[in-house]
Amino acid sequence: MPRQQLSLKARALKYLSTREHSRLELARKLSRYAEEGDDVEALLDFLEKNNWLSQERFAESLVHRRAGRYGNARVLAELQQHGVDGDAFDELKSELKESETARARDVWRRKFGRVPQDAEERSKQMRFLMQRGFSQSAVRAALKGGDDEDDL
Repeated sequence: MPRQQLSLKARALKYLSTREHSRLELARKLSRYAEEGDDVEALLDFLEKNNWLSQERFAESLVHRRAGRYGNARVLAELQQHGVDGDAFDELKSELKESETARARDVWRRKFGRVPQDAEERSKQMRFLMQRGFSQSAVRAALKGGDDEDDL
């Protein structure tokens, strides 16, 4: 006996019940299952109108999940990949900028926990943080190893 096919709306609600999705991401997932006559854009409009799909909530969720481990460049690039832009993007960008040095210190402390003893160790630690998307100024502040807030 074949399993019953989920409607696009049911599938969308199933995706949204697990976590927040961006409009672009949900459209991509749903378009795989759309049949002739299905209007994915109309469904997305309906979901947004009923506040089941929200770019703002998605952006906040993504920042919350990623900011503790990654720097601004990486988080902002991921937001752009998901189609987040405009005022919401600018606001998140300024919020992330304020906390980047503290987040870089936290990531550095969890991974290394001590000030580099030589140039090789220093470059290894710098590469690690820069690959995570932290700015050079945040990386330099983190490698000092202290908690002095005047570096912000």
